[in-house]
Amino acid sequence: MTTKPRLLVTAADLAPQALELLAGFEVVYAGKTPSEEDIVALCARHDPAAIIVRYSKVGAAAMDAAPSLKVISKHGSGTDTIDKVAAKARGIEVRAAVGANAAAVAEQALALLLACAKSIPQLNERMHAGHWDKATHKSVELGGRTVGMIGLGAIGIRFARMAYAMGMRVIAYDPYAKDWPEFVDRVDLGTIWQEADAISLHCPLTAENQKLIDAAALARCKRGVIVVNTARGGLIDEAALLAAVKSGRVLAAGLDSFAIEPMTAGHPFHGQPGFILSPHIGGVTSDAYVNMGVAAARNVLDVVAVPA
Repeated sequence: MTTKPRLLVTAADLAPQALELLAGFEVVYAGKTPSEEDIVALCARHDPAAIIVRYSKVGAAAMDAAPSLKVISKHGSGTDTIDKVAAKARGIEVRAAVGANAAAVAEQALALLLACAKSIPQLNERMHAGHWDKATHKSVELGGRTVGMIGLGAIGIRFARMAYAMGMRVIAYDPYAKDWPEFVDRVDLGTIWQEADAISLHCPLTAENQKLIDAAALARCKRGVIVVNTARGGLIDEAALLAAVKSGRVLAAGLDSFAIEPMTAGHPFHGQPGFILSPHIGGVTSDAYVNMGVAAARNVLDVVAVPA
């Protein structure tokens, strides 16, 4: 009798469509909120040939605990929670579900941009409290204004199309982009800071771009700029952003990702006017759940041969 290879999912579930593809594996779940230590322990107990990463981090200790491990497949596009240097040193493939959640995240970025420009959460709260602010409130019109994008991958391109369709001028910085739409102007970072009325982040987090938006960058931005981040929280110096919002340098910040997640009680952004927050759910839709699961499963099958 042939023993099925084991696959560890760092979550409590996976889309049924993905599980159909993975029928040749014995699937082990780590639970809803696994810690990095939990992942190491499960690797030591089950010695998986593959890991599908949804939550928590996978580092060198987990890899060393699973000598059969051949591939770590991200349930999404960002692989910063996987120690890629350690994986490469051990001959372990790291794959991402590139583009699987692009539509979902791009829509979240647009929603946050619009919510910031139109003060939708604040006006909703005021309306429910019985106020009618028509005579005193003015929102920002985005048509004709410039959105500066950092990152022009699958998510970025979708967001750029939507912003352009609203009549915005779209400029972008991405030294690695392979496809460059004709309606997007290629610029350097300095131009982003100086000319953008709104800045939207769509790049991976690396050692080189940590705290890319810091006090110095914000000081170069237009007064009243809007900042949107649906990428990774580490791209922003949160203390500098807080100061910029308080001073009015930044009109509003729409954030779906944060330096430390989950955000805990007492975070400086809590209750602070000018911040519209969501709990890193840009890619969490029913469609994206299936798309990311299927893509992650296919990436596993590209590396691990399953007995017939």
